[in-house]
Amino acid sequence: MNITPAHLQTLCHIAQEAGQAIMDVYDQSATNTLAISHKADQSPLTQADLRADRIIRDGLTRHFGGVFIWSEESITQGSVHNVDTFFLVDPLDGTKEFINRNGEFTVNIALVQHGEPVAGVVLAPALSLLYYAAQGLGAFRQDANCITPLHTAPRPAGQPLRVIASRSHGSDALAQWLAAQTQPYTLINAGSSLKFCRLAEGSADLYPRFGPTSQWDTAAAHAVLQEAGGSVCTLNGTTLRYGLQHPVLNPHFVATATLATH
Repeated sequence: MNITPAHLQTLCHIAQEAGQAIMDVYDQSATNTLAISHKADQSPLTQADLRADRIIRDGLTRHFGGVFIWSEESITQGSVHNVDTFFLVDPLDGTKEFINRNGEFTVNIALVQHGEPVAGVVLAPALSLLYYAAQGLGAFRQDANCITPLHTAPRPAGQPLRVIASRSHGSDALAQWLAAQTQPYTLINAGSSLKFCRLAEGSADLYPRFGPTSQWDTAAAHAVLQEAGGSVCTLNGTTLRYGLQHPVLNPHFVATATLATH
């Protein structure tokens, strides 16, 4: 499946529809108690997750009929064998950020082909930020004022390494890794898949992840970062891969703005 500019814009529109449904719940929760349930793994689930999932699944089915959809909240019925082209979706990435009302939650939609995320849309509806990319079409950041092409750049000489980490999911392994650094660094915290987008837009250099993430947490933003010039590699140096034949949980990885940083 070749993604055209029109396809990419359709994915953006689907994400924006889901983002509006999320914001409807978000705005209501400012004055009413937010109903929260928990899944089997004890991760939180809200009506915003479920509403966004329905909108995204309906939109993808309408515009890309026949393409398998694997979402955090649902999966296309039928055999998963030999599915090498599929949409990988997190309808609300950063549910904890949503509950804590800090705005750092996203809608993630990725198209994966042969293990590689070839297109991705990341929408942060509370921040009015949209990141999107497709292989060969470029990566872009859209805010309320303009659309900006994204190109990563080497860190200026003498500038401390800007390390970005999860706002809600710290780890002892990360603390040990930071303690072992021999070069100056600054630590930045951010929620959801926005960490990859910060690398893509040039406001961070390195994102080491030693805690658990699922495939749908990373694929869309991976596509944005990759098309902007960055990379996401496992600790053995191979590019992070995706697929229904792989475990849901990603291996630990390091995302970088440039190969030089890596």
